[in-house]
Amino acid sequence: MLRKQEANIFEKITSLAKRRGFIYPGSEIYGGLSGTWDYGPLGVELKRALKERYWKTMVRDRSDVVGLDASILMNAKVWEASGHVTSFSDPLVECKKCNSRFRADKLDPPMTKEMEVSGQPTCPQCGARDWTPPRQFNLLVETQLGAVEGEKQKTYLRGEITQGVHVNFKNVVDSTRVKIPFGIAQIGKAFRNEITPGDFTFRSREFEQMELQFYIKPEETEGKKWFEYWKTERMRWYRELGMKKDNLRFHEHAPDERAHYARAAFDIEYRAPDGEWREMEGIHHRGDWDLSRHSEFSKQDLSYFDEEEKARFLPWVIETSGGVDRATLFLLMDAYREEKLENGEERVVLKLHPRLAPFTVAVFPLLANKPKLVQCAQEIREALQQAGFRVAWDDRGNIGKRYRYQDEIGTPRAVTVDFQSIEDETVTLRDRDSMKQERVAIKELPEKIKDMVEEE
Repeated sequence: MLRKQEANIFEKITSLAKRRGFIYPGSEIYGGLSGTWDYGPLGVELKRALKERYWKTMVRDRSDVVGLDASILMNAKVWEASGHVTSFSDPLVECKKCNSRFRADKLDPPMTKEMEVSGQPTCPQCGARDWTPPRQFNLLVETQLGAVEGEKQKTYLRGEITQGVHVNFKNVVDSTRVKIPFGIAQIGKAFRNEITPGDFTFRSREFEQMELQFYIKPEETEGKKWFEYWKTERMRWYRELGMKKDNLRFHEHAPDERAHYARAAFDIEYRAPDGEWREMEGIHHRGDWDLSRHSEFSKQDLSYFDEEEKARFLPWVIETSGGVDRATLFLLMDAYREEKLENGEERVVLKLHPRLAPFTVAVFPLLANKPKLVQCAQEIREALQQAGFRVAWDDRGNIGKRYRYQDEIGTPRAVTVDFQSIEDETVTLRDRDSMKQERVAIKELPEKIKDMVEEE
């Protein structure tokens, strides 16, 4: 059974995120827009650091993966070929009493067409048990392009970033020196007309994905080998970000849960503070579904010719598809701590990995009204920024409050410039997690902080 503190962390993270500038409700001054979120000064740094870490691991550190940035707007036929126009839908029901709408499969118990009235769930909004029959609701967000009203062309905001890779498969093969097996990675926005967005940024109408489409020979042994390889690699990546091992697991999709074209499908799930396991990234064996469909609908030959074996074939695809916003949310949850100190005080601290924290280090002058301390601290800040670190500056309030603020936003190290700094060119370097302090020579700071980032 969850402790009350654990169950409330979801709410505390939501509050902290707004209060400290991580994530704000979208369009808030106009009453908001459900399912949309704006990343503030700290949130954008955390999210950017996560994406940069992904890109380094998946593209720059590998010789068998290249990158792509496809357009959000695509020809509508792309979504016909991919099956999204006809199959990208959720079951929708509406309460006849309060007119609230819900996903039928997310009610308790889930609603089906055959369900007797006596067995139907109660409405979470008003408690009634009077529903419309479930009907399919397409999740694609429609838009129109063109200059003349009445003659505009209907298209869609992309419901996933996957298809932008597959429609460029031939372009990548023809314009680069890639050879199968190889992958194409992409990070980008996607849009879904969610029936019931919620759980903070977990289910949004606008979100960001980080994906890899890895093309292999159409052979069972190759499929199994690469599928297991990417399962292992992606789980390892999340653990290297500092996530607790006990909060991560694989969930295998049963045959009736998988997409009809999927040969195998696993999710990497995160155990949220409410005890539920929630999807963070999917690893899917998509077979030749994507390339075969786009070949059929576009009338283009998307097969691959293997020069060594003198053979032509339609590659299979192993996909890894993760949510940037979901990973960011779970990183905040995983890092959140409430600690009681020896003096009886409490502190909130985000124990984010140093590579991901919005600021790597904070710099303080002990007293803001002492020009010599301020000048020395500013010089240190500029030197650390030139060394490539993300540096926070704080000269408000007493030093204890500044430490607490930096703990709460996850800054791993804090440098305090005091009167001794002017005399012997040393500063106090404080560790976020242990709260231990040491005197360090100013000239040694960049190396000290670099070692900290690389080791942890």
